[in-house]
Amino acid sequence: MRALLRPRLVDRRTILKTSAAIAAVQFASPYIIKARGETPVKIGFVDPLTGVYAAIAQNEVVGAKYATEEINKKGGILGREVQLLVEDSANDVGTGVQKTRKLIERDGVNFIVGDVNSGIAIAMAQVTSEKNVLHIVGGGHTDPITGSNCNWNVFRVCNATAMDANAIASTLMEKFGKKWYFLTPDYAYGHSVQAGFEKLLKAAGGTSSGSLVPLGTADYSAYLIQAKSFGPQVLINVMGGGDQVSSLKQFVQFGLDKQMAVGGTLFELESIRAVPDAARVGWWTMEWWWDQPGVPHVAEFNAAMKKITGGAATARNWFGYASIQTFALIANQEKTLDAPKLAHALSGFKLPPEVALQPGSPEYRAGDHELMSTVFVGEAHPPQGDPDRMFTVKNPVPGEKASDSVEAGGCKIKWPA
Repeated sequence: MRALLRPRLVDRRTILKTSAAIAAVQFASPYIIKARGETPVKIGFVDPLTGVYAAIAQNEVVGAKYATEEINKKGGILGREVQLLVEDSANDVGTGVQKTRKLIERDGVNFIVGDVNSGIAIAMAQVTSEKNVLHIVGGGHTDPITGSNCNWNVFRVCNATAMDANAIASTLMEKFGKKWYFLTPDYAYGHSVQAGFEKLLKAAGGTSSGSLVPLGTADYSAYLIQAKSFGPQVLINVMGGGDQVSSLKQFVQFGLDKQMAVGGTLFELESIRAVPDAARVGWWTMEWWWDQPGVPHVAEFNAAMKKITGGAATARNWFGYASIQTFALIANQEKTLDAPKLAHALSGFKLPPEVALQPGSPEYRAGDHELMSTVFVGEAHPPQGDPDRMFTVKNPVPGEKASDSVEAGGCKIKWPA
């Protein structure tokens, strides 16, 4: 994958929206909640706290910090205080691996979470598997993490890219047509999303073209000109974080929103907040959403996040929260920190309602360790009432329905002797 180029400049509204979250994260490396006990349980958290994915990574840490505080108020893990150590991968594979080794070998962490960047998450998994450390990928989506590259010790909270593509592809084809142009980040996540979409589009008799775009690109004019020349019915925007913000701003500035629809998998709340109203358009997936009337505990979690960040809870807040809570739930249930024993127990483990925060009881599928969580398909739009009510869920798809089979994903878990 390509290394990140430079931090993205953001507008004043974005800065105001995220300043409280950034202050809460205190992302000088490492951030530590100091333990009161003599033998704390340590959780290492590696995420790209600087660069184009900074906003979503910081929100994952906000959720993780909140979970840690909540767990400690209830007695910690095995009666021991939980200590959270956060490191910045800087969106670079080598740095992410180095920080992972540091957390395990020098800091002695019991568990690892990370990374938003799928390429880094895959590289981290090689280290955690070698070191026999239980590892949760909170927000890295590429299919191989729980597919062809799956490991006995690695579990994932966010969706595989196939789940998102499967959930929304038919909606995009039915509403807009089967001629698509892809704007895709040139690394593991982007490749995985595009491949999943192309498989479905081809099966339906559609056609496509596209551009692979380096992370950190500022000027999208050449790619958008190519898209216009192809004349698609839908621009599938796979870019993420600051890259998605920049590309969507330029998409509407060039007037392409009048010539084609736009949509795809993730248009996360952090990104919706950062674009003008004109760019709050299209059909997308959300992997968790703060407005779920009647679903237990969602309102309380949303209120807690809003108190910390000043805005509604995001899927990234939930990814961080659910990752940390998973460790505590399974360790306290099994009364051990032994990684193989916990990994076996997590296979098929269902999240309780106060952690799942969504319909049903999503479980970590035994065959590949993917969390079968709901995919929220809907439409982005300018604010309606609440300033963060910029997405309307139209079709919640159960994870089991959205997911490919374990066999199709190619996961064959090899357990340690």
